[in-house]
Amino acid sequence: MKTQTSILKVLFLFIVSSLFYISCSRENEFNDFAPVELERTGETEMFKSVGANEKESTISKTAQSTIKIIKNATLRMEVDDVVYATRVARDYAQRYEGYISDERMTTNTYRKENRFTIRIPQTHFDTLLDSISTLSKTIETKNITTVDVTEEYIDIQSRLQTKKEVKERYESILRSKAKTVEEVLQAEEKIRTLQEEIESAEGRLRYMSNKISYSTIQIDVYQELPVIEEPIDKGPSFLTEIKESLQIGLSVLKVLVLILFRIWPILIIGTGILIYYRKRKSKRLK
Repeated sequence: MKTQTSILKVLFLFIVSSLFYISCSRENEFNDFAPVELERTGETEMFKSVGANEKESTISKTAQSTIKIIKNATLRMEVDDVVYATRVARDYAQRYEGYISDERMTTNTYRKENRFTIRIPQTHFDTLLDSISTLSKTIETKNITTVDVTEEYIDIQSRLQTKKEVKERYESILRSKAKTVEEVLQAEEKIRTLQEEIESAEGRLRYMSNKISYSTIQIDVYQELPVIEEPIDKGPSFLTEIKESLQIGLSVLKVLVLILFRIWPILIIGTGILIYYRKRKSKRLK
């Protein structure tokens, strides 16, 4: 009987000790993870005021959101025909829902070159770039850059939403709680400032969305032109000089004849005066 009582006591102590140990373990586990849960839900002391809500962390939202990447490329290549390559590249861009945003063509004695920029949906970026590369005779340079703007994009989105909520609160205060002129002016000033920040954030988001949705490819195509040797100038031949001299003489004679025809009244008057003086002089001598 005593043996059974001892065994029961031992079992009772063992069960009590086990329950106490499990309880302590769970409490420690809860204490370890409690700050993480508070931080995820935003229930920390730094969010006590309306303005402090703008500092909310966006790490968990970033992990759950779609990656935002801005993808661009530059391509410089030699082609057989610049005009043909440009036309085909434009056709490729239109086929993949893109467009040429700007274009500049230059031509000199030795080279014809065209620089143009294509905006293309990011989903067709690689396909278009590979298609245009096939037009090359030689690819001189080809660079692709990618910029991950996911964190910045989500951060701006989160701050924008927070500012809109804060603005709504100030508008509610202005409608129902502002009693004095000073309180009204303060609320209106806060609303005006928040509206400017909201418009700025929305503009930044639109710009980033455009850059993310449409990639930019800058393409330089050039064509080497054949060098044409200019003939060496040996000067005019002897017969050519004679012809030129005759032409000059005829030109001078023509000018003199025209001058005589233009001053014929003066010549007639002068001749008449000369004859008159000669006759008068001959009469005096007689």
